[in-house]
Amino acid sequence: MARKAKKEISLIETFAEFKESKNIDRTTLISILEEAFRTVISKMFGSDENYDIIVNPDKGDFEIYINRKVVPDGELENDKLEVTLSEAQKIDPDCEVGEEITEEVNFEKFGRRAILNLRQALSSKILELQKDNIYNKYKDRIGQIVFAEVYQVWKKEILLIDEEGNELILPRSEQIPSDFFRKNETCRAVVVKVDNQNSNPKIYLSRTSNLFLQRLFELEVPEIHDGLITIQRIARIPGERAKVAVESYDDRIDPVGACVGMKGSRIHGIVRELCNENIDVVNYTANTQLFIQRSLNPAKISTMKINEEEKRVDVFLDPEEVSLAIGRNGLNIKLASMLTEYTIDVYRNPDKVNDPIYDDIYLEEFTDEIDMWVIDILKGIGCNTAKDVLAIDRAELFEKTDLEENTIDLVLNVLKSEFEEYEPVIDEEAEK
Repeated sequence: MARKAKKEISLIETFAEFKESKNIDRTTLISILEEAFRTVISKMFGSDENYDIIVNPDKGDFEIYINRKVVPDGELENDKLEVTLSEAQKIDPDCEVGEEITEEVNFEKFGRRAILNLRQALSSKILELQKDNIYNKYKDRIGQIVFAEVYQVWKKEILLIDEEGNELILPRSEQIPSDFFRKNETCRAVVVKVDNQNSNPKIYLSRTSNLFLQRLFELEVPEIHDGLITIQRIARIPGERAKVAVESYDDRIDPVGACVGMKGSRIHGIVRELCNENIDVVNYTANTQLFIQRSLNPAKISTMKINEEEKRVDVFLDPEEVSLAIGRNGLNIKLASMLTEYTIDVYRNPDKVNDPIYDDIYLEEFTDEIDMWVIDILKGIGCNTAKDVLAIDRAELFEKTDLEENTIDLVLNVLKSEFEEYEPVIDEEAEK
């Protein structure tokens, strides 16, 4: 009996290894163990209905009993469901024909194959439970930020591991363009999707989602977390720039000031997390005209015409304000359109178009025809407007910028086309 008990305990200890490695609680492990025993018994004997399985969590052992009906000697038809009277009386001398007798079964006698089958059944059920636990855990965490360790970096995605060893996926399309992660680094992202195809859960994360930016604000700004300030809308070009419209339900709280923090202390943490993505925080209002005006900051609007049916708005500004409204690479006006959900068209104020003081155009307005890196070089030599460039001789421009001649000719032609008093530049080499 001592040897038998030792084997049984050894078997239970083997199952305990699964508990430690798979992080499964004791009660669930016992339930899985009972089910695994029944699966093996059912495969061996065709049914497990007449078997009782008892797992004792306190002693760390288990017992298996078989229940069979007592039949007269010589009338035994199925030894798995019946037992003869003479055999039954060896177990219980007082038993009689027609009664049911219970006998303890030594699982070790089932053989090595049965034990291997039991381990396989247990492994299969634990793996199935583990997958269900992962799916249920992350299904309820969609929209929440998670911290995970970078395990493997691939071309199209990054594989991360959470604190419990679960695998998470951060696709390249959901990464900020300037993101760069190395193995074993910690990554922060928001759960956006959980798939469970073929009982194989896959958890997808995102760092480009607007929801990620919103959750970062909730972490950094207590007033948002407490519900005193609400984020009404977000417009974002990941890694470049974002606009966030916030509203306060308490007149004593300045929502923009609270989000930015003292000397930008609160918003700087968010900017760093988003790889220096510029973030503009504006006061939300239901007044469409005022909201559009705020969304185009820092530009100052003179007048605007709103078409509610087509969700379009024509904005008129002084010439010096146009480039501010458009922004670098057109990001300001693009984000303002996304934030307000109106298509915004910018025009120079008609009453100042012919004013010699304002009859000039900032170089940023030519980004559709001139590359931004070329504009940056021109601004580097002190040329901020079209007329600043046109005031410099072609040869001098070539010497100061070190740009190729065909690039300078392209710039001059584009800029001169805006002013009738200038003749277009002719590429002499092309003419030849």
